[in-house]
Amino acid sequence: MGYCCERDDVAAGLREKQSSTLKIVLAINVAMFAAGIGAGIYAGSSSLLSDSLDNLGDAATYGLSLYAVYKSSRAKALVAFVKGALILIAALVVLGQVIYKLLVPAVPIFEIMGVVSLFVLAGNSICLFLLTRHRTDDVNMSSVWECSRNDIASNVSVFLAAGAVWFTQSGWPDIILALALVGLFLSSAFRVFSDATAELRTAPIKSSCDR
Repeated sequence: MGYCCERDDVAAGLREKQSSTLKIVLAINVAMFAAGIGAGIYAGSSSLLSDSLDNLGDAATYGLSLYAVYKSSRAKALVAFVKGALILIAALVVLGQVIYKLLVPAVPIFEIMGVVSLFVLAGNSICLFLLTRHRTDDVNMSSVWECSRNDIASNVSVFLAAGAVWFTQSGWPDIILALALVGLFLSSAFRVFSDATAELRTAPIKSSCDR
């Protein structure tokens, strides 16, 4: 019992740190979504729109992670499944936007793409820095780190796409990037599903230290 109590104290301290970190990154992602969704629609950019939807998905993910912080490893694995589903939905939404752009082609406003992508990149860099220390804590935190890492790749890609749109005066770089992001999101979703499945198989229904 003494060992269990000591372990519970350590776990409680870790959960408190995780909770504080998740609250910060949740607030950052809500702010970035609010800025990015309007800019993406106004600029007519599929990649910028996908970036903002990713931030919305991340905000929901961090909210779920906050819920899971004080739950069992089994509950965390189940929450990770929901996160994987959110990533998968984001991929399908972006794919739908790409199909629309193929049917109704237009050149996005590259200036807005570039400026907003740099703003969001700064915010996501802070999030990734904060989450990296918790990357190996458990499946709950590793899955949110996965989302944050995807964001960095997405932001850098949108900035590069803005330059390519300016150089070519074509919407194709934006479409190609959006398709690449769909691939990244799908890969990430299935990786989260895989990790959650592995965790669910090994997680006890109830810990021996539970009270």
